Amino acid sequence: MSTNHEVTNTAAATDVPSTVPLLTPEAVVEGLRAMRAQIGEVTPLTSAQRITLRSRTRTSNPVLQASINVIGALDNVSQAVGQPADDVRQMIEDANRWTAVEDEFRAMLSGIAGANLIRRQRIALIASQAFSIGSQLARDPAHAVLVPHVQEIRRLKSFKRRKKTAQTPGTPAPPPVTPPKAVEP
Repeated sequence: MSTNHEVTNTAAATDVPSTVPLLTPEAVVEGLRAMRAQIGEVTPLTSAQRITLRSRTRTSNPVLQASINVIGALDNVSQAVGQPADDVRQMIEDANRWTAVEDEFRAMLSGIAGANLIRRQRIALIASQAFSIGSQLARDPAHAVLVPHVQEIRRLKSFKRRKKTAQTPGTPAPPPVTPPKAVEP
């Protein structure tokens, strides 16, 4: 299902003038690294850390706002938590603004991953066509130069199949059969 947001992003991506030079993958990586250095707060987390932190931050917005009001109600509370209420409100605003950045990066990553998957599929199709055409042409003695190439591809394909079969665990052994208990008369 496509949302209006997705349709807008797709339309915006196609509106880029063709005169704009496309970036190379290396230029994108360099730009992302430079941007990461300018952001400052970039903290990679393990998936376990992410799960733990998400479970700790599941406070509803009304509870969060009421808690901030407690901080602002009395200076002793503000001193005890080490933050004035206005600073905490600013933290919430910053987190919300950075959520928009997260969403854009996720959308970009999804688009890049999709485009790369399509590239790999095109390459696989071309390779398959080349093997098929090469196999047919190799039957003709006039194209004997193709024979070793076709044989190598067949060898690699059979090796790949054998490797998959060897890695796949065999069928599990049947459970042991226990003899029925003898019934005493």
